[in-house]
Amino acid sequence: MQTHGTTSLHEIFSDLVILRNLQPFDRRLPGLADAWPAMGLDSARIPRKHEPEYAKASVWFVTQARALELPETPVRELLFIGDTAMADGNAFRNLARAGGWPGWCFIGAEKLSAPASLTTEADNVSLGNRWALLADWLTAVKKAGARLDEHTAVVVDMDKTAIAARGRNASVIDDARVQGLHRTAAGLLGEAFDLARVQAAHNELKEPVYHPFTADNQDYLAYICLAVSAGLIDLPTLVEQIKVGQMRSFEQFIGWADGELARAALRNPVFSEKPGFLPGLDGLQAIHREVYPLVLAGDPTPFKAFRRQEYLCTVERFGCLPEDAPIAQMLAEQVCITQEVRETALWLKRRGCLLLTMSDKPDEATLPSAALAAQGYQPLHRTASAAVGVSIAGQLADL
Repeated sequence: MQTHGTTSLHEIFSDLVILRNLQPFDRRLPGLADAWPAMGLDSARIPRKHEPEYAKASVWFVTQARALELPETPVRELLFIGDTAMADGNAFRNLARAGGWPGWCFIGAEKLSAPASLTTEADNVSLGNRWALLADWLTAVKKAGARLDEHTAVVVDMDKTAIAARGRNASVIDDARVQGLHRTAAGLLGEAFDLARVQAAHNELKEPVYHPFTADNQDYLAYICLAVSAGLIDLPTLVEQIKVGQMRSFEQFIGWADGELARAALRNPVFSEKPGFLPGLDGLQAIHREVYPLVLAGDPTPFKAFRRQEYLCTVERFGCLPEDAPIAQMLAEQVCITQEVRETALWLKRRGCLLLTMSDKPDEATLPSAALAAQGYQPLHRTASAAVGVSIAGQLADL
């Protein structure tokens, strides 16, 4: 494994980047808010990745993106590259079904402790334990009759696939998000900020067993950790309430928090002066006024302040090391472009395929604010970093 220079995702996808809110960065394409009737949706509600409505919207984006350059060229097949068998595999199946396209999917995750293996499951979903197996996958796809030309749409997952490859570099993305939570909590709670309390809550509640409660939503998890750290509820009590079914969902939790904060404010408007409450409840109350209305409105990304800190902590990890830094250090500390995905995508692009990347990240975690943009900050897909991996260019050239 080695470095292959400095680049950005813009080299591969240009601005064909679609984030959680389903508003393409390429403004030639209308977003969900304007085009939901044309997509065949019932409303402008933002669907999640696993929902059929998400697949409908994605099909519309794919066909419209192809028409930007080749209006008379229909999409006839789909390739999908991701990193999780369930989320990305199902997203591929839904998209192929909604588009009526034959398709092939590669799910990658580096697992060097086992021999290299590429296995194909139902619906042409292939699991590879080396990112370099993308070359073998394309060989098999081509033998299966794929066109791999201008009629081919290629959807690539962004996080832990095109950047920060799962099994190799993904922890950097996770660390950036956690640091964003720490910065947010510190800013809101002031002297009452307790890193150990925040981290303990996050370590416990991030586990899959709590997903029915957190909905596996990072904004929800961040708010809950903040509430625990601020002293609104202690972690053992909350865990017990979840286990016995007393606290079943985040919506229930934040509704309960709203009541607790309102009652406490009536008794004493300044929480820091009320016996039994940590001073941090003042900060929790302030952010609660922003988050709670967005939750009630159905916004899947209600904790905007946290997500803006996540963007900063993530973008700081792009290109943050010298080009000659050791590979191990790069993979541990820097968000890297996945070279095998890069070479695969560029090979397909040269054959005329449509390339676009999709991410479940919200705008606030991916794009700079106006103030940061004025300082020179770029969206993540336009921010340069080292490309790291095993070159498969030779194998691709032989296809």
